[in-house]
Amino acid sequence: MSLLGKIFGGGKGGKGPSPQEAIQKLRETEEMLTKKQDFLEKKIEQELQVAKKNGTKNKRAALQALKRKKRYEKQLAQIDGTLSTIEFQRDALENANTNTEVLKNIGYAAKAMKNAHENLDIDKVDDLMQDITEQRELAQEISDAISKPVGFGEEFDDDELLAELDELQQEEVERSLLEIGGSENVNLPNVPSTSLPSRGAKKEEDEDEMEDLQRWAMEAM
Repeated sequence: MSLLGKIFGGGKGGKGPSPQEAIQKLRETEEMLTKKQDFLEKKIEQELQVAKKNGTKNKRAALQALKRKKRYEKQLAQIDGTLSTIEFQRDALENANTNTEVLKNIGYAAKAMKNAHENLDIDKVDDLMQDITEQRELAQEISDAISKPVGFGEEFDDDELLAELDELQQEEVERSLLEIGGSENVNLPNVPSTSLPSRGAKKEEDEDEMEDLQRWAMEAM
């Protein structure tokens, strides 16, 4: 079994791990390699100190320390590369897991919509909408009929009424003309024809004449 197979717990004929399980395994591996990094960094620092301490006293021991330091640095570089690969793989799995959940929810919603439309027939829907339209038109016709004025005046012809009105107006015009023509024959009082009286009597006669004029004016009115 390969290293990845051991890490993820897979095997021939076995069921593959779920994305969540694989992500958890990768995180555990990252944690283990991070601890390994800390250990190697400390070992590298120790070997460096040994090489410095024995550089002038024991050249052989110093060279051995530097060789061990190089091996630790190589392992550390390998771990860095492995961590980068694991991080990339974990991100890809997390994205795939997110997409899986999204698709699962979309599929769930699609099933719900299918169930909602399961008992609906497009022909029945069309018939229902047609019925609604017809009932709306019928309701409008009923409203128009109810709101239409009802009265006995509706029984008469408008043309006949207009003709009768014209006759009434013509009779009124003729009556007005007759009244104007008759006013020309009004009798006016006669002008006095007696001779003028004397001065003393003229004053009394003037007063009588004034009264006659006033009376004539009143009668003329």
